[in-house]
Amino acid sequence: MSQKVKPGSSKGDVSYLRATAPPAGPPLPMSPPPMREGNVTPVSQMSSMDEWDDRDEFRMRELEEARARATQMEKTMRWWSDCTANWREKWSKVRNERNKAREENRLLRGKLEVLVKECTHLKRERQEFCAENVKLNKQLGMDVDSTVLENVRQELSPTSDRAVQPADSSSEEGKESQALSPTRTKTKTEVNNLNINVEQQKSQSRPKMFDELSNESDGSLAEEKKVLYELKLDEAQKTLLGERDEKTMLMKSIEKLQLDLNGMKSKYDDLKRSKQDVLVQLNKIKDDHKEEISRIQMELDEESSNRSTMDKRLVELRRDLERLQRENADEWGKRERLETEKYGLERENKKIRIQIEDLEDTLQRKTQQTSVVVDSDMRTLQNDLSEKNKELNDLRHLHGKLKKTLQEKLTELDHTKRRGEQYEVEVKKLRGRIEELKKDLASAEDEVDTQANMVRKLQRTNDELQEEMENLQVQLDHTQSRLKRSSQSALSQRAASLRSFDPNDQEDDSDLDPEDDLGDEP
Repeated sequence: MSQKVKPGSSKGDVSYLRATAPPAGPPLPMSPPPMREGNVTPVSQMSSMDEWDDRDEFRMRELEEARARATQMEKTMRWWSDCTANWREKWSKVRNERNKAREENRLLRGKLEVLVKECTHLKRERQEFCAENVKLNKQLGMDVDSTVLENVRQELSPTSDRAVQPADSSSEEGKESQALSPTRTKTKTEVNNLNINVEQQKSQSRPKMFDELSNESDGSLAEEKKVLYELKLDEAQKTLLGERDEKTMLMKSIEKLQLDLNGMKSKYDDLKRSKQDVLVQLNKIKDDHKEEISRIQMELDEESSNRSTMDKRLVELRRDLERLQRENADEWGKRERLETEKYGLERENKKIRIQIEDLEDTLQRKTQQTSVVVDSDMRTLQNDLSEKNKELNDLRHLHGKLKKTLQEKLTELDHTKRRGEQYEVEVKKLRGRIEELKKDLASAEDEVDTQANMVRKLQRTNDELQEEMENLQVQLDHTQSRLKRSSQSALSQRAASLRSFDPNDQEDDSDLDPEDDLGDEP
């Protein structure tokens, strides 16, 4: 009987395999019938022995088939165990890589947060420094205005030897201004030019004053004016010394502020470099992450190819199983042929037995006729019967042994059936596990997609921060240019106010050269 594969059965399912049924026919007796001691014939004994042989052969065939099925089941279970082990190894690798990617993302997030905090702190510091710079510029402007006004008020000094000292001090201040930083040199040179112009005006006005004093030397008014001029000169000298000290202090404070500003610029450059390094590291990490994702994709493709090979292998196993079923069907056909031949031989044996019985009847008739012949025949028959009894006892002993072996084989068959059921249960569990692994794979892919989206968002925020830094740098450049322009305009206004402020000597102002007027302008 051939066994066909069920169409609804899944791959690797061996539940459709069943034990082959015995051929239809009269049930064979499990034990020989009780023998009568007096009426047992050797023909009946031979027939019972043939039945026992047939039944033993049938049982041996069933045992061989059960063994073959058990070996096939063991092979399939080993194959499934190998497949599950490979899946576990691959999933463990994927999980480790996913955990590494998560840790790298966490570290990058921490670094980005630290950089954002540093950028905000630097922005605040820069704003504070800008405010301080504006305040200092205002203070410097006020101080310069006060010094210029006081110098203009003290233009009329009578002595000429004391007028040399401010010129020397102005030259020394010019030398010091050349050693300062290039950002403040313009304002300092303009202030020095103003001082030089004031001193020149003083030197030009003093000879005229001496001439007036010489003309009025006869009167007491000249002496009083001289005393007043000397007092004014002393006061002007004291104020000039105080202003010079204040000016040196202001220059030192400007130098300190310039150094602080250079330090802040260096810090800003360092932060810019560190930010560029962090961006380079971010790009490297992104490239590594992309490479890991591509590698994981390649592994998934390999796994899909392995699945296809597994499907092909299952198809081949199905073909082998169908081939084995065909061979089994052929064997069953051979067995049916042998059974038909066996039935024919049994019929011939029955005919022979009938002939033997007829011959025995004829022999009995002959024994009645000839007692002597019968006695001799009886002795021979008794001898034959004793031999047959011995053979029968041997056969019974062999039958007991075969019965024990049959029971052992039956127990083994039960064990194999139980193992087969256990294997089927394990196969079902493995299928459920494979489905769970598929779900885990889908969830892992979703997590990888979310992580990629997060990395993109972080890149966008980083680009926005970089744009804000560039805008702030442009604003800082604009503020510096505005400060320079405002300082230049303030100096020009002060020079104009100095020209219009002199109420005493309008004639001296008219005598000044136009080159001096041009020098006063910024």
